[in-house]
Formats: sequence, structure tokens, C-alpha cells
Amino acid sequence: MREFVYFSSKARTSGNWDDLMTAGRMDIACHVLINSFFLSHKLREDAKLHMIFYGPPDPPKHLEFQPTKFIEETGKQAGKESIDISKKDVAGLIKKMLYKYRPGVRHEVAKGYWIEKKSLFAVLEDIRNEGKEIYILDAKGKDIRDIKFKNPVFILGDHQGLPAKELKRLKREVIPVSVGDRTYFASQVVTIVNNELDRQNI
Repeated sequence: MREFVYFSSKARTSGNWDDLMTAGRMDIACHVLINSFFLSHKLREDAKLHMIFYGPPDPPKHLEFQPTKFIEETGKQAGKESIDISKKDVAGLIKKMLYKYRPGVRHEVAKGYWIEKKSLFAVLEDIRNEGKEIYILDAKGKDIRDIKFKNPVFILGDHQGLPAKELKRLKREVIPVSVGDRTYFASQVVTIVNNELDRQNI
């Protein structure tokens, strides 16, 4: 199992938005989600995604995704394998989860999808207590190809990256790892990391 923690300081923390760009660059969040789980004609079953939104009006919000496959009935045909998320519905899923937030609880919006009010470091503490290895994507970190992973969790930010204060603390507490000298989109970084883990058969 591999996990990703995506942080956005601007992504809206309520569902009352229609435009992805003006909702705190929710378009980036959508692409990260797609690249976390989708392969060609297949859904990853070895991944989990955490999204931490710090934008208005009610931060922070922690959205957790672990999509599943299911068997659907199609009329007279035998059930066929399907998935509970599609690329075209990603924005709608995020919006629905934000609308379904319930104060004071970790609310399961649907099977495999949860939302709660929890900060970045509170989420990371929970992950650390599970005994997992936490890495932060950083150009000055150790080359990802020089690390043998076991139960990795990767932290990455949106186009603005992580705030300086949080970044400084993270670099003291987790392991910096690099995917190379060039700067990639957050969603591209997810694809690169997934590929490296696939090559290691993680």
C-alpha cells in the first residue's frame, strides 16, 4: 500500500463552488486524485489519498479516498466489474464530500470516502502511529531511486507548495525525497512516484 498526502492552503473547505480555478485551484486536486488511482482501464487497489484543504471558509478539512471495485447488475447480463469513481466525476466527488461534512465526526460519505476537520500534522501523527514511513517531496531530498520503500507515505503541495513554517517543521520530522532536478506538476509527481513504487513491486 502506498499513500499520498496532498496539501493546499487555498482549496475551498465547503462545496459551494462551481469554477475549479477560483475554488483554490481545485483543478490541481482533481488531477492529483486521478493520477493517484487511475491506470489504463484499471483502478489502483494499492493506494490511498489524503487531501488537506486550508482554504476558506472553514479550514482545515481532511478528505480521505480509498476507492473500491464492485459488481454491478446490468439487466439480464451477469454482473460486471465496475468502480465507484470516474474521471469525469472527480470534481463532483470532492464537492459532494465537502457538502457532506459533519462537525465533530469522521463522516463516511460513501464506502471508501471520508471527511473530517483535521489539520495536516494531526493526520500525519495518525499515519506515524500506524508505523508507516513518511516522506516529503523535495528537490534537495534523496533520490527516490536510491530508496527501498516498505509502507511509504508521500507529502506534496499544490502549485504554491507548503507554507514555509509547515515545510520547515516537516523537513525536521520526515524524510525528504526527490524525483529529479526538474519541477513537475503535483499530479505528475504522483505518477512518477507511483511508477517507481510499481517498479519496486510495492
